Amino acid sequence: MDDSVISASRAPSGHPAVSHGRIGVLIVNLGTPEATGYLPVRRYLKQFLSDPRVIETNRALWWVVLNGVVLTFRPWKSGHAYARIWNKEANESPLKTFTRAQASGLAALFRGTPEIVVDWAMRYGLPPIADRLAALVRQGCDRILIFPLYPQYSATTTATVYDSCFAALSAMRWQPTLRGVPPYYDHPAYIAALAASLDRHRETLPWAPDKIVASFHGLPENYLRRGDPYHCHCHKTTRLLGEALGLGPDRLVIAFQSRFGRAEWLKPYTAETVAELARTGTRNLVVITPGFAADCVETLEEIAIGVGEIFHANGGQNFSVVPCLNASPESIDLLASLIRQELAGWVSQRQ
Repeated sequence: MDDSVISASRAPSGHPAVSHGRIGVLIVNLGTPEATGYLPVRRYLKQFLSDPRVIETNRALWWVVLNGVVLTFRPWKSGHAYARIWNKEANESPLKTFTRAQASGLAALFRGTPEIVVDWAMRYGLPPIADRLAALVRQGCDRILIFPLYPQYSATTTATVYDSCFAALSAMRWQPTLRGVPPYYDHPAYIAALAASLDRHRETLPWAPDKIVASFHGLPENYLRRGDPYHCHCHKTTRLLGEALGLGPDRLVIAFQSRFGRAEWLKPYTAETVAELARTGTRNLVVITPGFAADCVETLEEIAIGVGEIFHANGGQNFSVVPCLNASPESIDLLASLIRQELAGWVSQRQ
């Protein structure tokens, strides 16, 4: 008999069957629109940009700007970007394809531990966190490990995942116990996986890079002044990656992408950095995006296409982007290692 279900024969007379005793693992990434058209992209952007963790400004003023300007024009531009990298075979964004594959790989790896159930969700868009938490509870998970797929912590990413989880729990009568995987920006297994992926990618190139740019998603500078540790986490990741590969700051350069709006964001900006490198003699350039657990519109369109065009337009010759860890064996092993570490005391270390 499955110990995760109290059957009528084991419970007091008249007691309903109750599932319990299993452990859920929910991996969570940012999210994606369901299609590239104006309305699906607008729905996604509205949910994303309405989050007060993402846009920290006067709420009334931002509502006017968001609904009057941003959501009128931005969906066309974002939809075009998604269309350039859309997974047409599955009719979904690559981020959804890779996140599902990561969950499937983890589920296969933990198949020998039947009390563990692996699922996945998106913070914005589908599948929503609340639905997947409820699904895990229905499967008997009274303990759930939340895994935000963000190596570097930011209130705009990691914190908003937990906001959504806690909001979902507030509607539950029998709440599961939650744990969270902490930021892993300096975890040895993460640095080793990044180094291995960069080395493997360089071996596929018929040329050697003069410089390597580690590009992270940007953040408004005032978020840093308010205490967000993201900037420091990105710099430490870059330093440790350089040390693992024997690359000094003259060879491995940090930069920040995806600036939005007129405010000052973390510098140096990726587009300007790449343009300046090309103008000053860098002919062969590789970009790695360590802050993304899976390839998405920011890596496949903004960097691989857009920044590549900037590099070539300013005199650069050879440009290449290291794929994110995605659902590679190294990625699954890394994620599983972090999961096992955080499940200590909840499950036997048989896997």
